Amino acid sequence: MLFISLFLILVMVFAYAKGVNVFDEFILGVKDGFLTVYKIAPYLLTMIFAIDIFRSSSALDFFINLLGPFAEFFNIPREILPMFLIKPLSGSGAIAVLTDISRQYGIDSKEAKIASVMMGSTETIFYTLGLYFGIVDIKKIRHTLLVALIIHFISTLIAVYVVCGIK
Repeated sequence: MLFISLFLILVMVFAYAKGVNVFDEFILGVKDGFLTVYKIAPYLLTMIFAIDIFRSSSALDFFINLLGPFAEFFNIPREILPMFLIKPLSGSGAIAVLTDISRQYGIDSKEAKIASVMMGSTETIFYTLGLYFGIVDIKKIRHTLLVALIIHFISTLIAVYVVCGIK
C-alpha cells in the first residue's frame, strides 16, 4: 500500500513539474473509459446472451454425450467435459462449472484438479474473438478460431496428463 501511495505522489509531482493539469487528464481518461465501454457493450451483451442460452438449453448435455466416446479415447474424464465446453465461451461460466465440480467431487479430487489447471491454462476463445475482434472491426478471423480450438484441446490434454500422469 505504501508503494502505491508513493507512486501516486511521484506521478503528481512529475505531472506538476511538466505543467500537466492532472485533474483534466483524469477526466479525459474517464471519458475515454466510458467510450470504450460504449463500444464493447453490444459485443459483450451478445456473448452473455448466447452463453446463457447455451447453458439453459439442453445443448450442453447434448455435446457432453456427443463428446463422451472421444474423451474416453483420450483418457479425459467425462466429468470435466462441461469445463471443456464452457471455458471457450465464458470465464465466469467456467468458474461456475469449476465450483460445481469441486462441490460434487471434492476439491482434492482428480476432476477438480484437472478443472483447476484448465481454468488457468485455457482461454475464453469465443468471448475473446467476439469482443476484441469485434471492437476493431475484424470480420474475417481466418484461421484464428481453428488454431485456438486446437490449442484448447491440447491444453486440456496437458491438464489431464499433468494431474493424472500419462497412461
